[in-house]
Amino acid sequence: MTTFRPSASGYNSRETDGPLWIRIDASIILLAIGLMCIGLVVVYSATRGVGEVAETGFLEKQLVFVGFGSFVAAVVAATDYRKARMAVPVIYAGTIVLLLGLFVFGNEFNGATSWYSFGFITLQPSEFAKITLILALSSWFASVQSRDGLQFVNVMLGLVMAGVFAALVLLQPDFGTVMVYAAIVAGIVVVAGVAMRHVLAVLAFVGLAITVMIRQGFLRDTQLNRFTAFVDPENAARYNVNQSEIAIGNGGLRGKGLFQGTQNNNSLVPEKETDFIFSVLGEEFGFVGGAVLLVLFGLLLLRIWRVAHLAEDEFGRLICVGVFSMFLFQAFQSVGMNMGMMPVTGIPLPLISYGGSSMLTSLIALGLVENVHAHRLR
Repeated sequence: MTTFRPSASGYNSRETDGPLWIRIDASIILLAIGLMCIGLVVVYSATRGVGEVAETGFLEKQLVFVGFGSFVAAVVAATDYRKARMAVPVIYAGTIVLLLGLFVFGNEFNGATSWYSFGFITLQPSEFAKITLILALSSWFASVQSRDGLQFVNVMLGLVMAGVFAALVLLQPDFGTVMVYAAIVAGIVVVAGVAMRHVLAVLAFVGLAITVMIRQGFLRDTQLNRFTAFVDPENAARYNVNQSEIAIGNGGLRGKGLFQGTQNNNSLVPEKETDFIFSVLGEEFGFVGGAVLLVLFGLLLLRIWRVAHLAEDEFGRLICVGVFSMFLFQAFQSVGMNMGMMPVTGIPLPLISYGGSSMLTSLIALGLVENVHAHRLR
């Protein structure tokens, strides 16, 4: 496979001159704001409670997440990613420490020890590990590329770096997040120029590893049931999916109206503010609302891919590809899960689902893309 190289066609040097605010891609910011606004409305609808007094606790927290995440994203966008590359080994080691610490200081929720709890604040290190993985793999593959392509040993070393994160997250256990890691790795590996024979060898190894984990009982029965529920109508774990499908079906073409969703108001869809947030949007805004959401995601992905093509160096290009892969897979998996077409994995819908760690991770990722865009083709 070959990597794509930047081209200055259609662009001139003055695009990279001047202060940061004129060198960023404003369309990415506007699309992100649009998605977050939709998310705030839907989160409020999903959590306001049924009765005369509307509860705003979740909305207020989500507003804090959005505000703090936007500030951090701005800092990330303003910090030259090429200089920050030297800190990647430290960030990688620090992330491993955070993941290991969960087995001592972590809190269990829904059968997984994935969170640190600090009073009213909870942090999920496996979310932030997505950013670390993107930076680490991008830096590694950018540094070992040659005219003859990537050597198989270098490919395997990169996969080992990702495998450390995957193993620690599987032990929590959290299979859904590992799927996101796999999507990030796949995107970066393909664009980095890995030979097809090496890709096939890796896929065979991953398939074998998953088979061994299942046979040896590394995954709990409840996890396997949730993972296979979408292909088994008789599976008891399909309850969440069935309720989500009913909600989306109730929405029809134009939806039942904001705050008018019966499945939502009667709390028949579990985890409706997080995993099944799309069911609330589908019921209250219908096919039209769902289509608008997907179009916004599609446009955001196109802009991220454009920045990848404009990147000055391979490190920046692979960062954008990693972010692209993360957003694409999470959106596809989350929406597909709500519609009964994908496994139930608990993967949040980026910029939409309630949750501070997910929101912060998504905004940092977009900050990295803006950083690459600000330093393009200098």
